[in-house]
Amino acid sequence: MADILEVKDLSLHYLTRFGQKVHAVTNVSFTMKQGEILGIAGESGCGKSTLVNGLMGLFIPPLYPTGGDVLVSGESLMNRTPEDVRLNVLSQKVSMIPQGAFNALNPTRKIKDIALDVIAAHSASKKLNEKEVYARLRERFDLFGMETERILNSYPIQLTAGERQRSVIGISTLLNPKVVIADEPTSALDVTTQKVVIKMIFDLLERNIFSTMIFITHELPLLRHVAHNIAIMYAGEFVECGTSTQVVHDPRHPYTKALMGAMLSADAGQKDRKPTTIEGAPPSLAKTITGCRFAERCPNARVCEFKHKNQSMRMVGERLVRCDYVE
Repeated sequence: MADILEVKDLSLHYLTRFGQKVHAVTNVSFTMKQGEILGIAGESGCGKSTLVNGLMGLFIPPLYPTGGDVLVSGESLMNRTPEDVRLNVLSQKVSMIPQGAFNALNPTRKIKDIALDVIAAHSASKKLNEKEVYARLRERFDLFGMETERILNSYPIQLTAGERQRSVIGISTLLNPKVVIADEPTSALDVTTQKVVIKMIFDLLERNIFSTMIFITHELPLLRHVAHNIAIMYAGEFVECGTSTQVVHDPRHPYTKALMGAMLSADAGQKDRKPTTIEGAPPSLAKTITGCRFAERCPNARVCEFKHKNQSMRMVGERLVRCDYVE
């Protein structure tokens, strides 16, 4: 089966007004096939949002590509004009479900009119008229089991948090994109609504409304129930990639272990465990980094003979780990 999304050694940097490069993402590579969900987790500032912009072809200054490539169904998203990206990439090849649905929706427009704006802004070859857009909206919202007419004719402030989030998902997938990137789509939602939103995402994937999904969240245990595979990101790099069961239940990289230890868990035998903090702070990406990027915070640093050399992803068991100390 051909890859839907292929990311090859993608590196991204920000350029400061003084001409200094801040290397926010370094040599990220992965592939995704039809029906796969990849979870990406890591603390704030690790490069997740920058990576998302790169995966959508959104290289808006001061963000620039340093190297690598992003291909959706074999077509590169690099070296395109902003107009080309807007008309031929966003919402069609790659779409994003943003964090915080209320901020993503124009408070002065009804849901149906917001959807019409999305079609008009991101569709060069699929010029649907207003009647066709509304028909597609009704079909999509009926699929969600929502009160379609009421919601389409409502302003965002008139909807509950769950209805707003489901509306955003419906609008984001209107043009049946190949890849959907969900940026913490369940944050600020109660547990019951989270389950509804996640079920809706799975239903869309099963119906081939989109082909693959990248699910970004701080809640690493949540990814065990959502993603097939998980990538852990630290200081602009992937440090561990494996199946969701491997990463959550048997983390190998010291940072992944620290992340799991810092989170509350409702799993059997874990409810009474107190979360632990991760001492220190990530390294500055504005400086040249030599050696292991996690060394200053790693509990193995005192005895690790590899901390002064740059670490590469290598197979440890059946998953990729960026740590030469781990066996």
